[in-house]
Amino acid sequence: MSETALIGNVIPRADVVKRAARIGAEIRNIKLSGDLPDQTIAAINGALLEHKVIFFRDQSHLDDSEQERFAQRFGRLVPHPIMGAKKGTESIVEIDLRHAGNRADLWHADLTFIDAYPKIAVLRAAVIPPFGGDTVWSNTVAAYLDLPSPLQRLADELWVLYSNAFDHAIMPRARDADKEHWDKVYTRTIYETEHPVVRVHPETGERALVLGDGVRHFVGIPKYDGQKLFDLFKSHITALENTVRWSWKEGDVAMWDNRATQHYAITDYGDQRRLLLRATIAGEVPVNVDGRSSVMRVRPSK
Repeated sequence: MSETALIGNVIPRADVVKRAARIGAEIRNIKLSGDLPDQTIAAINGALLEHKVIFFRDQSHLDDSEQERFAQRFGRLVPHPIMGAKKGTESIVEIDLRHAGNRADLWHADLTFIDAYPKIAVLRAAVIPPFGGDTVWSNTVAAYLDLPSPLQRLADELWVLYSNAFDHAIMPRARDADKEHWDKVYTRTIYETEHPVVRVHPETGERALVLGDGVRHFVGIPKYDGQKLFDLFKSHITALENTVRWSWKEGDVAMWDNRATQHYAITDYGDQRRLLLRATIAGEVPVNVDGRSSVMRVRPSK
């Protein structure tokens, strides 16, 4: 039985509606909470593994506490390693572009500059502008499968260095305040981690590309050649056929597998306010096809 059929059996009147062929589904007629039965949580997790990102409308009853209670049913909550968590919560980060440095208009998975980056994120829409502000997700498993076999074998062997020491050259639209925030706050503690370009998903066994805009360079490859490789692999990640786009309404919740997706928040809403709140769930250290694990090369001193 597919995970979609399972959730339909477990949750009465719930509908699972695919949003695109390769990624994304909306689950309807369910009220999220920390009190959902274990079988329902297992079915939601199964749908997440199948569709990579799932969406829920009409969840305005959630507050910070209940959002975290729901998220905690899928694993241990973890705060942002640099920014910490919103006061009174374990893991929630406010995504608000009024606060310098909260840009997410680059293709990325969350927090890949650490080794065991989060496995799942749960994002709740609190304030949505009257136009713009969509988010796009990409299926990085499908991107890997799209590669010709020789390029798959090449990707299987490659490693990249990730860091939170951001390269402003690749975010030319950034305001000076954003750059000051990155330099004085976000990079006050430097992390550097080597990840395999291809990680094996610990629950599904699928192979996914790990190659977002936080990459500093390929390990053992000159910068010029590395940039060509980056552009090649990224073109598969961002191919429209591998993506789904979500138009937010207040009270929406999106939940994604951070091990098998990347996302991009579109900043096309001018000076209007857009506020979302993200809870994150602890992940595993990635493992490549040969069983080698990611290694954090630079970590903060304690």
